[in-house]
Amino acid sequence: MGLFDMLKKTDAKVEFPLSVNATADGSIVAMEDIPDAVFAQGLVGPCIGIEPTNGTIVAPCDGQILQLSDTLHAFGIEGIGGVQILVHIGIDTVSMNGEGFTAKVKVGDKVKAGQPIVEVDFDKVREAGHPTVVITILSNANAFKEVNFTNEATVTKEKVLFEVDK
Repeated sequence: MGLFDMLKKTDAKVEFPLSVNATADGSIVAMEDIPDAVFAQGLVGPCIGIEPTNGTIVAPCDGQILQLSDTLHAFGIEGIGGVQILVHIGIDTVSMNGEGFTAKVKVGDKVKAGQPIVEVDFDKVREAGHPTVVITILSNANAFKEVNFTNEATVTKEKVLFEVDK
């Protein structure tokens, strides 16, 4: 029995809409303004960016870490209600091979919203010539009827970044 099978058995009915919180403190970058065509066109899924003001990247919801790239520039999490989130830190940062990135979790870990997942030295990212935008993607958007992104110009880690509804 998986984590979410257990949660479904012990939790009351999942309430929609579900909130997904910001993964970083910073300024909002609209999907179409993300400096990478794959993300800007929503090809991976509907997404929103944050231009971070510090290097702590956190879990956007309670859930389980499903993936953590070897280069630590991206991670996936599944939350209550089946929401699947992919967080991509910076653009083309895979080429940094983990330099400047420190994992705070491993695949399979249960996490809480706001828990640090990756620490990033964004000075190193900038020195390598990469944009620092942190992108939060709803990777299973087809499982939901609606996605509503924040209208705020800036966010902090405890603020809602978007909501999904069935």
